[in-house]
Amino acid sequence: MHEECGVFGIFNKENISIDVAKLTYFSLYALQHRGQESAGIAVSDGKKLLIYKDLGLVSEVFNEEKLKTLQGNCAIGHVRYSTTGANIWENSQPLLKKYKGGTFSLAHNGNLVNQAELKEKLKEKDVQIYSSTDSEIICNLIKTTPEESIEKNIEIVAAQLRGAFSLVIMTEDKLIGLKDSFGFHPLALGKLGDSYVFASETCAFNLIGAEFIREVEPGEMVVIDKEGVKSTRILPDNRKALCIFEFVYFARPDSSICGENVALSRQKMGRRLAREHPVQADIVVPVPDSGISAAIGYAAQSGIPYEEGLIKNRYIGRTFIQPEQLIRDFGVKIKLSPIKEIIKDKRVILIDDSIVRGTTSRKIVNLVREAGAREVHVRISSPPIYFSCFYGIDTPNREHLRASNHNIEETKKWIEADSLGYLSIEGLCSVFDKIPADDFCLACFNGKYPI
Repeated sequence: MHEECGVFGIFNKENISIDVAKLTYFSLYALQHRGQESAGIAVSDGKKLLIYKDLGLVSEVFNEEKLKTLQGNCAIGHVRYSTTGANIWENSQPLLKKYKGGTFSLAHNGNLVNQAELKEKLKEKDVQIYSSTDSEIICNLIKTTPEESIEKNIEIVAAQLRGAFSLVIMTEDKLIGLKDSFGFHPLALGKLGDSYVFASETCAFNLIGAEFIREVEPGEMVVIDKEGVKSTRILPDNRKALCIFEFVYFARPDSSICGENVALSRQKMGRRLAREHPVQADIVVPVPDSGISAAIGYAAQSGIPYEEGLIKNRYIGRTFIQPEQLIRDFGVKIKLSPIKEIIKDKRVILIDDSIVRGTTSRKIVNLVREAGAREVHVRISSPPIYFSCFYGIDTPNREHLRASNHNIEETKKWIEADSLGYLSIEGLCSVFDKIPADDFCLACFNGKYPI
């Protein structure tokens, strides 16, 4: 599974001297796992907006000298993985546009499903589109809406959008956060002294010392300016459809979403997985990092010792963002190294978060076997992925999804495992105390698309 994007925003209400660009930089650093292709920060000093963005990781795009040029009392930031559109500079965010009432900058996490229809609307208005992202479509719709009030513009445009969008938008004197009416992707509101902040995940708040206030609600627009915080529901009430893969894989373990901590949720998935698919073995080994919490839970429930039998090289990017085929072929060995002394002659339960195409799972199983494992039993802390996502997660086309074209027995043989077990949909949804099963989007598992 490929990530979505990460967004952040901060508004310094009292004009106290704080470095909003540097705080945004550190927050994007905390959100780097959500996108490693480009990074950008836009700032406002109350009169004008200034933006800097480029391809690369946050630490590659920014340095002290560049951050010093970004002075203001309000900022938004973005890290990107291309769910739609190529990895080119024009697609990096935040985006900057003029509208009737001034200038605005926008950062977007999600994906629209009616891009073609919206592009036609813009074409009729002779609007030029320079990127291949639906984020620019949103910007151009706001730009061409003839209202001086940015809030009114956003309200009119949001009603035309179908799909997933968590947005932070900044004008000369306002910071705005909003979500689509289903709430596909998280967006949290917090406070840092007299400043208010938005972030895709609460792990960004943890790093800068901000206090979590609440989640932005589906269909809600939160406007922050010198007068304070104003909330308006601008979209009709739909069923909630939070992407469950935030808990399975995307979100950082130290984040909390809708009152549920990610690491603890993954441990519960592992416990449930052990009850659903027990097996006689000597050690439980996670595929780091996303399998660690589930493996801890599986080991605790089964009584089988937890061992770190695979070590991750943390100084490389994730293998799927490398375009060269040679790197892809060697990707798993570059990324993971087995500890032979732990694995040799052991019956290993290998815990991972998901199987998408299955090629990585096959390579990891072979890696563990080469290290001397007697048996390799693969356990997956999510259900089989049968369907593609259209809401901001870059899944392959359905014909490339392993579960869509092969049953569990066939997949087990292909990845060369001794046994294979997936967590059931019911089991996955049962681990949450505060989020009902009906409030999740489970379309990748069951094909029931909310839109």
